[in-house]
Amino acid sequence: MRFKAIIFDMDGVLFDTEQFYYNRRKTFLASKGISIDHIPPSFFVGGNMKQVWQTILGVDYANWDIQRLQEAYEHYKEMNPLPYKDLIFPDVHHVLEQLSQFGLQIGLASSSTKSDILRALEETNLTSYFDLVLSGEEFPETKPHPAIYNKAAHQLGLDKETILVIEDSEKGIKAAFSAGIEVWAIRDTIFDLDQSKARYLVNNLTEALTTLFLEGVRQDFR
Repeated sequence: MRFKAIIFDMDGVLFDTEQFYYNRRKTFLASKGISIDHIPPSFFVGGNMKQVWQTILGVDYANWDIQRLQEAYEHYKEMNPLPYKDLIFPDVHHVLEQLSQFGLQIGLASSSTKSDILRALEETNLTSYFDLVLSGEEFPETKPHPAIYNKAAHQLGLDKETILVIEDSEKGIKAAFSAGIEVWAIRDTIFDLDQSKARYLVNNLTEALTTLFLEGVRQDFR
């Protein structure tokens, strides 16, 4: 098998969180008298709130204290946490266990906050599978900027040709692609995302695992 490491995005790949994020975000903003009805839901997928205030507020941007608004949103998130145990995709444990048994290194690179990532992994007993965990908040620019994937490759100590990224969002796919790392995507059926830069589209992680195995077999017989 030519891949020595798999790096996963978190939201939309390990956990079915995107709709929850959107609804929580919309409810919070509505409480402040702010509508996001003019913005397609796909705009938010794969990013974080710090990236999008200008687009949300438009011409009213200068009238808001963005730092206070962000802090209020962070507090609202703490009061309305994600139910990760309910949102984890059903095949995640099996797939990670199989990859671990294959001897692959496993990484996670997400735009979510580090605290949310660690809580998600801890609550669903996934922590032990990951050799590397990176959050977008650790970088000046998050996805679609390739910095998080460049850093992941460096910390894993592997050539990029031996790393595979599994993403779902347009921003995440672009980040991996720009970093020069092969990327496969969980097929989007909801948000009309542009996933054209992904080498393969798969319906779930089990299908990704099967494709990975078949790729390895083909490599062995070349």
